[in-house]
This record gives sequence, structure tokens and C-alpha cells, in this order.
Amino acid sequence: NYSSATEFYLLGFHGSKELHSILFATFFFLYSVTVMGNMVIIVIVCADKRLQSPMYFFLGHLSVLEILITSVAVPLMLLGLLLPGMQTISLKACTAQLYLYLSLGTSELVLIGAMAVDRYVAVCNPLRYNIIMDSNTCIGVVIVSWVFGFLFQIWPVYATFQLTFCKSNVIDHFLCDRGQLLKLSCDDSLFTEFILFLMAVFIIVGSLIPTIISYTYIISTIVKIPSASGRRKAFSTCASHFTFVVIGYGTCLFLYVKPKQTQAAEYNRVASLMVLVVTPFLNPFIFTLRNDKFIEAFRDVMKRCCQ
Repeated sequence: NYSSATEFYLLGFHGSKELHSILFATFFFLYSVTVMGNMVIIVIVCADKRLQSPMYFFLGHLSVLEILITSVAVPLMLLGLLLPGMQTISLKACTAQLYLYLSLGTSELVLIGAMAVDRYVAVCNPLRYNIIMDSNTCIGVVIVSWVFGFLFQIWPVYATFQLTFCKSNVIDHFLCDRGQLLKLSCDDSLFTEFILFLMAVFIIVGSLIPTIISYTYIISTIVKIPSASGRRKAFSTCASHFTFVVIGYGTCLFLYVKPKQTQAAEYNRVASLMVLVVTPFLNPFIFTLRNDKFIEAFRDVMKRCCQ
């Protein structure tokens, strides 16, 4: 009989103290901008009546998800960079961190797919847009994305922590990464890894299919628009979401859709940084910098605050 670990030690990042200081400053800056930028989006969307449309409603919830996803692991990562030695995390805390990380990520993928369908309706069926994407539909989509994400990841996390971790209790990562946890297991986890792989394919590819179909119709519709200004205007409504789709799905495919979950630690560390730090950091800039309507609303809200 093996005794399973009741707590884990996170190795975090390798390197000298000077390197840790540089990484701390960099990630603290990115995390601060991420939280503030997404908070600005949420406040502006709630405060300005001109942004009371499905696209901005979904964007507000996407910003909430981005703040929560990055806050699940980045503060602990920053603490590990600031303090010398390994970070200790209990089995329950590790379970909670992994569950929240995967659940929030799943909810975000579902919401991104729904946003693609929203853009399809806006470009391809503009006259019926307000009827199809009414308030009840939007609220229902958001509720489904949140509930589905948290229900879908119950079994994968449960199956992961049913394994016996007796090889070591040191995780070569800055968070409770599933791949590194599977490396510590003394049980035969091949079947579990295969099921987890199939579930990752289902959620990522399943939410990617409506996105691909939506953008196929969107592109074919935009090409048929006779005027260049009309094509430019139609494409501008989808450009920010399309950019986010490419970055978000590319990272998730790179990190999760692989038959062997126990990849090299550096591989998982870099991919996790893309999901937890880089993508949430880019979100406010992708959706706002070239959005004239949002910039105008932001200026008006700032003026009212100053007055």
C-alpha cells in the first residue's frame, strides 16, 4: 500500500535571485494591467447605455472570466518569486486551484464560441439581430457557459485526485498543473490520460466548430458587400474577436489537446504563462484600442468622473 501526498511543494521558476526579481516585476506589471484593464471594460460596459448590446454584454463577462482565471494562480506565482524556496500548497488547495483554473477556462471557451455566433448574426442577419439576440437569449447563453464550465470539469479533477501521489510531492511548476500531478502518480494513469485527452478535444474542438462555421459565413458575406467602406465596417465588428480566438484557441490546443498529458515541465510552464498571463493581458487592448464606440464611451465616463 502506498501513502498519498497530503501537500505539495511548487518549484516555480528556476534561476538566480536576480532573475526571480526581474520575473516578479514583469509578471506583477502584467497582472496589474490585466486586472485594471478588464475592470475598466466591466465598469464602462455597465455605466454607458450606448454599450448595452449583446457584444459588450458578452465582453463584460469575458473580462470577469479573465480576471478570475489569472487570479487563480498568478498571486501565488508572484509570492513564489518574491520569497525564496518552494511554495507549500495543501491537497485541498491544489484541488481547488486546478478545478477553478479548468472550469473558468472551459466557461471562457464556451463564451468565445457564443460570441462568434453573435458576430455571425450581426453581420449575416442584421435586420433580425435584435430579435434573435434579445436580453433573454444573452442571459441564457452566459448562464449556460458558466454552469457548463463548472459541471464539465468535476469528473476530470476528481479522477486526477483519485490517483495515489507517492513518487514525490514536489511539482515542477508554479501551479497545480495536471500533467505534473500525473507524473507523481504511482498508479497506471494511461486510461485516465486518454479520457482527459478526449474531454479536452470535445470542449476545445466543440466550441471551435461554431466559431469556424460562423466566420466562414461572415467572410462569405463580407466579400459580397459591394463597397469597400461597407466591407471595412463589417470586418471591424469581428476583427477583435477573431484576433482573440486565434490567440486563445491556439494556446489551448498547444497546451491540452495532446494524448500524453505528462509533457516536459518547461513546455507546460510556457504554455500556462500564455493562458494565465499573456492572453488576459492582451484582452483589454484587443477589444478596445480600435473600438471607436468603446473609446468614446470611456472618454465620456472619465469626463463625468472628473466633473
